[in-house]
Amino acid sequence: MVDYDIAIIGGGIVGCAVAYKIQKHHPNLKLIIVEKENELAAHQTGHNSGVLHSGLYYAPGSQKATNCVNGREELVAFAREYGIPHEVCGKVVAAATQEEVPYLDKVKKTGEANGLDGLRPLSAEQVKEIEPYCESKGGLFVPQTGIIDYPAATRKMAELMAEIQPASKVVLGETAEKFIEDGSENILRTSKTEYRVRKFIFCAGLQADRVARRDGVNLPERVVGFRGDYYELSDRGKHKVRNLIYPVPNPDFPFLGVHFTRMTDGEIECGPNAVFTFKREGYGKTDFSWKDSIEAGLYSGTWRLFLKNWRFGIDEQLRAFSKKRFLKTLQRLIPSMEMEDLKPGRSGVRALLLRTDGDTKDDFRIVYNKHAIHVLNAPSPAATAALAIGDDIRVMAEKSFDFMSEK
Repeated sequence: MVDYDIAIIGGGIVGCAVAYKIQKHHPNLKLIIVEKENELAAHQTGHNSGVLHSGLYYAPGSQKATNCVNGREELVAFAREYGIPHEVCGKVVAAATQEEVPYLDKVKKTGEANGLDGLRPLSAEQVKEIEPYCESKGGLFVPQTGIIDYPAATRKMAELMAEIQPASKVVLGETAEKFIEDGSENILRTSKTEYRVRKFIFCAGLQADRVARRDGVNLPERVVGFRGDYYELSDRGKHKVRNLIYPVPNPDFPFLGVHFTRMTDGEIECGPNAVFTFKREGYGKTDFSWKDSIEAGLYSGTWRLFLKNWRFGIDEQLRAFSKKRFLKTLQRLIPSMEMEDLKPGRSGVRALLLRTDGDTKDDFRIVYNKHAIHVLNAPSPAATAALAIGDDIRVMAEKSFDFMSEK
C-alpha cells in the first residue's frame, strides 16, 4: 500500500503549482510535497524580483511566451481570489540612447505576436509623464506587467492542495536523497524517513540536473547559477521611481539588465546584475562551494558562455563589488540618482540549464523518465507562468501515469 500517489520534490512556486493543479483535477489522489528547506519558496521563488512578467521578450510560439501570457492572466485571477498582494501597474521600457530606439519597435512587435494588447510607444516627454525622473530618448509602455508576492502565492497553492485533500501534505526540512524502484511502486528516501509512492514529479530548481541524473536521466547539460544583486532605494530616493522602469534589452547579452521595481511592500529595488556564482545556493558575494565551482568550471558550456560574453562578464563582476559602478548603470535611466539614494539589498540566484555550446536561450524543458516527470529548465518567467506550467505537467502526468485515469 503506497503512502502517496505522487511525490513532488521541491517546494518552490512551480512545485506547489503542480501539486495544486493535480489536486484540483484529481481530488482523490494523495500528494506529498517534499522541500529540503524549512519553508516553502526558499530559493528562486523567494529571491526573484517579484515582477509579474508580461511575455514581452520571448520568442513567439515558445513555451516561455505561451505559458507566460496564459500563466500571468491565471495568476492575477488567483491573486485576486485569494488576497495575494499584487498590482498590475504596467512598466516603462526606456531607451537610454538614440541607438536603442529601433529596438523598442522590435520588442513591441514581439509582444504583439505574443498576444499583448495596448503596447504604447512613448516619446521622451511621455516617458517623463509616467516616470518623471527617467531621462530617455523614448520608450514603450507595457500595461500587463505588474508586481506580486510570489512566496505568498506559493504558500496559498500548497494550502489549497491540503484543503482539497486532507491526506495530502507538505513536509519541510527533508532532503530527497534516493529514489528506489520497488516493483510497481517506488521508495522515496529522505534525510529523515522514507515514503512509498507511485510516481515522482521533480521541480528541483537549482538542483534539477543533479536530481535528474540521480534518477537515471541522460542529461548532457548542467545547471549553472548566476547571482543577481539588488540595491534598495533609501527614503530620500524612493520618490524617483513610481512603478517599474526597464532598460531596452541588449540582444548580445543573455539577461534583461538592471531595472527599477516597486515591490508589493512599497520598497523600490534596483537590479539585478548577473554574475557567475561559485555556490548554487549562495546569496552572499563571497559564498563558495568546491563542488559547485568544480562542476561548473569543468563544464564546456560554462567556458563557451564566458568566451562569448567575457566583456559583459567582467563588467558584471566588477559592478558586483562596486556601488559606484552599479550607480553608474542606474544613472543611464535616472541621471539624478546619487550614492545616498541606494542602500544594500538582497540577492538571488538564477538556475540556467546551460547547453554544451554555452547557449542560455533554452526554452522551458520538462521530460518524462520511466517513473517520473522532471522539470529540467524553468528560468524566468517560470514564476509568472507557474500555474500554466502546472497545467502542462498535470496533462503530462495524466498521459504518463496510468493510475491517474483510474480516479
